Amino acid sequence: MSDTSSNPQTVLGWLGFAIGGAALILTLVIFWAGPFAPQQSAGVSIGELTAEIAKSAARSVTGQPQPEPTVRPFDLDDYIEIAVGTLAGIAIVFGVAALVRHEQKRAAVSGIALGGLAIGVQLFAYTIMMIVGALVICAIIYALRDTFGDIFGGLFGG
Repeated sequence: MSDTSSNPQTVLGWLGFAIGGAALILTLVIFWAGPFAPQQSAGVSIGELTAEIAKSAARSVTGQPQPEPTVRPFDLDDYIEIAVGTLAGIAIVFGVAALVRHEQKRAAVSGIALGGLAIGVQLFAYTIMMIVGALVICAIIYALRDTFGDIFGGLFGG
């Protein structure tokens, strides 16, 4: 028989695993089932963006000041995203605490991995969305090249 006693109390490791799993599942639900708050159609949003770009360019040409920025109110999707980030962070902290307490390494590392994966999935998806959004804005500006040829100078060769 061994003189080393095993620590059967792996509370933090398993708690980190459970919270990390919940964060990852909630992240996947957000991207596959969301958004949960009411959204305008893509056509309306792109049309409003185009109109705002045109108004801003016209104000710049005439020397008028730009309007003050407005604060966008929080909706259900924002609160869910904050909850996912918080859960993932808590899972990582519990996993690290379990490693410090010398609990079972599998449970502790699993909590850290699941929390990190939840954060990684969010960052990857938002990065892709930002790249696509930048491409859409570039396409809109390029489509308006004839309308605002004087403002953009010779940027588009026109």
